[in-house]
Amino acid sequence: MAKLTLDLHPIFNRGAQIEQELERVIDEAERKKITTVEIIPGKGSGQLKKRVLRFLDRKDIKQRYHRLDKDRNNHGRLFVYFRFRSGQ
Repeated sequence: MAKLTLDLHPIFNRGAQIEQELERVIDEAERKKITTVEIIPGKGSGQLKKRVLRFLDRKDIKQRYHRLDKDRNNHGRLFVYFRFRSGQ
């Protein structure tokens, strides 16, 4: 099972670049038919994680992935799962 990882630590304070990277990783997952994307906003104060969750909750983005999980053991990680049907 292939997995993409996006670490947002280096760009935590660049708002537009955060959204560009999130879009890029979702596009790449769809293009390469990768089923899991791990997003690491970090533990911190939670502001970056909230921003990522708001992005993923947008109507146009939400319809592109199957489900979203928050890691129980490490609250600084999110997993976005994609489902691809045959012929898609």
